Amino acid sequence: MSNSVLPGDKIAIMEEYEAGNNACADGHIVRATVIGQSEIDKKERVVNVKNNKPISIPEKGDIVIGTVEAVMGSMIAVLINYINSKPVKSQVECICATRSLRKKNVALVKDLVKLKIIGHLNGAIHATIQDPGLGVLFTKCRKCGMDVKPMRDIIKCVECGWTDDRKLSSDFLKSDFLKVRE
Repeated sequence: MSNSVLPGDKIAIMEEYEAGNNACADGHIVRATVIGQSEIDKKERVVNVKNNKPISIPEKGDIVIGTVEAVMGSMIAVLINYINSKPVKSQVECICATRSLRKKNVALVKDLVKLKIIGHLNGAIHATIQDPGLGVLFTKCRKCGMDVKPMRDIIKCVECGWTDDRKLSSDFLKSDFLKVRE
C-alpha cells in the first residue's frame, strides 16, 4: 500500500506500526515528516515515507565546503555549497564554534571554508574547523579586496601588504580542493 503524504499527515496508529524513515510518532499517531509516498511494511510492522526529492543534509563525519555568511564572537555560520565534494542547492547552513582556536579571525564573511560535521543538536547542524585539513580555502584582502598569499600561519595581501590571521586549510588557494566524481 502506497499513498502520497505531506509533512504532518497521519499514516498509522502507534499500536499497529512503528515510525521508520521519514516518519515520526507523536503520542499515539505515526506522521510523515517529508513529502513523499508512505510505505507500510506489514511484516516488520514499520511505516516509512519514501522521499521523492531528498534534501541534501550533511551527516556526522561529512566534509563540507561553504561560504561564511556570519561571524559572531565565538562561532561562524556557513552556507553549505558542497557535501563530500558533491554540489548541493539546499541552502542549508551550519554553525562552527571557534572559541577554542587561538586566532584573532578564524574566518571572515565571504571566505570559502572547509569544515567537518560533528553532529545535529537542537535543529542546528554543528561543524568543526580544528583539523589541519580544515579551514579557509579561499579569501581576499579585507582592506583592499585583492589577492592574498600565505605566509606560515597568516595571509598577506599582494597589493597593499596587509597581514591577517586566519585558520588556513592545508588546501588553501589550491584549485583542486574539490575531488570531482569520476
